[in-house]
Amino acid sequence: MKPTLVSFVAASACLSFAAPAVAQDNTVRAGIYIVRYHAKADDISGPFTQPGLNLDLKNVNTAYFAYIRRLSSGFDLELAAGWPPKTETIGKGPATVGSVPYDGQTIATAKWFSPTVLLNYKFLPESSPVRPYVGVGINYTHFYDRTSTAAGNAASGGPTTISLSDSIGPAGTIGVFYRLQGNWSLDGSFSMAKVKSDLEANTSGVIRKTTINFNPSTWVISVGYSF
Repeated sequence: MKPTLVSFVAASACLSFAAPAVAQDNTVRAGIYIVRYHAKADDISGPFTQPGLNLDLKNVNTAYFAYIRRLSSGFDLELAAGWPPKTETIGKGPATVGSVPYDGQTIATAKWFSPTVLLNYKFLPESSPVRPYVGVGINYTHFYDRTSTAAGNAASGGPTTISLSDSIGPAGTIGVFYRLQGNWSLDGSFSMAKVKSDLEANTSGVIRKTTINFNPSTWVISVGYSF
């Protein structure tokens, strides 16, 4: 007996249903970075420097982008970065430097580019719509557009240029992946990184220095597309 068109279609459908889903090896994500600093810095040192001068950082939010490469059913490699935000440095310590307001003033600004590479391990089978994960990796941070504000120049005694050294340090993350219909997904994570930089301020040849531990923690909420 020759197979009918109906039986051929039915058999094909059964085989298609029984076959495992093809793994999607690439995912791109976009969302929001919520960055919270827990900064600690040495008191600023140098000639003509009032004792107790320190600084703090204002928290920022920025856009988040990531590329994820599937390595196996459990492991992913993630490259994540945010749109470079402007971070404000706030004076901390005495209310004034001489007669110039200091404590609580925005004394400097800088932008930073901070890509992070993470090796993530996802729990539960790939067929599960919800998969928690943990990851460890390395963060690199480069600072640019470093500017001393009018308040910073006044406290320093004149126009001031600022340098910040690059940072390389460990990073870690925990998160939850949620598969939506089709190729789309949602992702939420919490991460921490070690970011440390040496700051040098030059006011007409007068050099003042400090070391800043940024200690950032970040929350990310993002949408992903896999292919």
